[in-house]
This record gives sequence, structure tokens and C-alpha cells, in this order.
Amino acid sequence: MWAKRLPQSRRVVQDDWATPTRTAWVGELEKTVLLAPDPVVIVAHSLGCIATIQLGAAAAERICGALLVAPADPERRAILSDFAPVPYAALPYRSIVVASSHDPFCPIRLAGAYARAWGSEFVRMQNAGHINIDSGHGEWPLGWALLQSLDGDRADGGVHSSGAVQASPAAV
Repeated sequence: MWAKRLPQSRRVVQDDWATPTRTAWVGELEKTVLLAPDPVVIVAHSLGCIATIQLGAAAAERICGALLVAPADPERRAILSDFAPVPYAALPYRSIVVASSHDPFCPIRLAGAYARAWGSEFVRMQNAGHINIDSGHGEWPLGWALLQSLDGDRADGGVHSSGAVQASPAAV
């Protein structure tokens, strides 16, 4: 939905959702970030959050902010084990982790631990499911406001559709 509001944004479509691999997912995201003409703001959902955290230094330098929504737990889900272990190091850009107390794919305590380790602001939503369309979030005004706050941190201010990269098709 947000891609329609940000017509120059880029949506990273991963090649294999049934058996995701770290090399393919992180590689595709890195390629998209490195090809962007300007610094980017990442919007990532679920496993896209974990792929974002695993970007190499060159791509991370191009990021000016990240909205990391409902991060996945690859260490407890065998299908996602190629993404484990999850890095626990501070990110070199401003980030916001949004998690639900009722997410079936990642316990709220783990999402909070991710946020602390990554140096991210933490937004805890009560009983919000996996924070996607299936859990009833639609346009999700809170998420949109959080995205605008990240993009507003850019030196020239304001929301710039050319700089948004959606790291997961499941992102809002």
C-alpha cells in the first residue's frame, strides 16, 4: 500500500519465499540499496528485518534510517535457520523496531532484545499480531508516521519517495 504513496520507492522482491536463503535475500537487498541514487530509508517486515541487519558495510553506509516491523526469529524456526545467528551489534543508522505482544513469529521479549542490541527505538504494540494486512493493519497510520519520522531525519528533510526501499513484499 505504501509503495503507491511513494511511487519512486523500490520494492525488493525475493526469489524464494518457501526456502529463503541468507545469501540470496541479503544479496538482493544489498544490490538494491547500492544502486539507489540517494541514501535510503528501509522499510522491512519479518525476515526482511533480519536481512536488513545482515547487510554489509557498504550497503549499511547508504542507509539513513530503517523501520523494522515484526522482526522474525530465525533461531527458533528451522525454515529460517540460514539467517541465524542474528547479529547483536548497534546499527550505524537510526532505526525503529515495531513489535507486537501477540506476534506468533517472534516473542515480544526477543524483539525488545533486538532493539536494545541494535540501538533502535522500540515501539511495542499490544495484541497486534504479526503487524501486517492479515492481522488487520491496512494502511497503518502509526507505521506511516514512524516512516515519515525516519525520512525527516535526512539532511534536506521531508518524505522522499526516491529513497524508500521495502525489504519485504510482506511489508505494510
